[in-house]
Amino acid sequence: MLDDKDRIFTNLYGIHDWGIEGARKRGDWDGTAAILARGRDALVDEMKASGLRGRGGAGFPTGMKWSFMPKTSDGRPSYLVINADESEPGTCKDRDIMRHDPHKLVEGALLASFAMGAHASYIYIRGEFYNEALNLQAAIDQAYEAGLIGKNACGSGWDFDLYLHRGAGAYICGEETALLESLEGKKGMPRLKPPFPAAVGLYGCPTTVNNVESIAVVPTILRRGAAWFSALGRPKNAGTKLFCISGHVNKPCNVEEELGIPLRELIDTYCGGVRGGWDNLLAVIPGGSSVPLLPKSICDTVLMDFDSLRDVKSGLGTAAVIVMDKSTDLIAAIAKLAHFYKHESCGQCTPCREGTGWMMRVMNRMVQGRAELSEIDTLEQVTKQIEGHTICALGDAAAWPIQGLIRHFRPVMEDRIAAYKRGRSPAMAIAAE
Repeated sequence: MLDDKDRIFTNLYGIHDWGIEGARKRGDWDGTAAILARGRDALVDEMKASGLRGRGGAGFPTGMKWSFMPKTSDGRPSYLVINADESEPGTCKDRDIMRHDPHKLVEGALLASFAMGAHASYIYIRGEFYNEALNLQAAIDQAYEAGLIGKNACGSGWDFDLYLHRGAGAYICGEETALLESLEGKKGMPRLKPPFPAAVGLYGCPTTVNNVESIAVVPTILRRGAAWFSALGRPKNAGTKLFCISGHVNKPCNVEEELGIPLRELIDTYCGGVRGGWDNLLAVIPGGSSVPLLPKSICDTVLMDFDSLRDVKSGLGTAAVIVMDKSTDLIAAIAKLAHFYKHESCGQCTPCREGTGWMMRVMNRMVQGRAELSEIDTLEQVTKQIEGHTICALGDAAAWPIQGLIRHFRPVMEDRIAAYKRGRSPAMAIAAE
């Protein structure tokens, strides 16, 4: 278990004052000017040494991402854009950071922007996060009034402006280039890459897009040192992570823990175990709705980090753990996700636009068992034709839950089809043939 002294988010549950006075008592904004005085290169090197990997789902090394930004300006400004469009079903970590610990994000935005040579940063927040936007805007205003951001931020000589932009609740705007399009006032539709945002991003200028959690942990890492952070977790999976655990557990919760904690320990320690006991577990989606589910046999021993979950053909994603006990109709659950991805597709790429609708309709029939056994293979083939053939990862996100269902629970699908055939009258069977 993670020691309390190593927790970064000390007000995750909103027990204490989220404003600037409470934040300063908890150590935020402590010696920020001295951190800035180390210089840009030193901050980027420290973040690289920390081993922090992006907390938005992809797990790309954060320090390396920062290093892609130009060292000297060619006349264009640079930008940091913070992705607060938390729309992945099951994920609710960023909203608690913004609601209860917003100054960590504001301070992180200053430090990260300075490291990348950006004088301005935009936080793109999901439209439904109304109360979170109020707290975050209040924290930004408090930081301006205290001279912590704005002209000569923290007395460092660095000018920095931070803007909060509210989106309209589109899942696709969580994709970094669709987010940039939306921020520019256009339709939230992903861009072709290259060029990558570090070369041509917001308003055609060098831009880095980072997740809320990735930026909010920056001040603590720079204050306590890369060695401290990298000593937590496992090799190549360093540090702490916010886990959102929901579904069939006795106490659903958000909790900060070390990467690499066993899934069973995470659920038993913080959630009071699976409803009806561990043996009542059927499956777990370990990283938000877009990653393949895992059956109980794998959940017994799997570790919660990027590489361990990749090795069992799933992913850590946003670390949104969705627990399903034996009362769950898994086919119906995955069909519900298929409907979500069909609804949220921007329609730009043919495999995703056509494929998500097709998969949803087939999954709806599979829920009833109104299908042929051969259609399971056809469904799997279609997921492979969508996966990796779209501009952004929404096509993959739509395909993977269905692939996980077929990989681990094909017999359940076959039994449903067989039960439906047995339930039909002979006349219906003849008509169908």
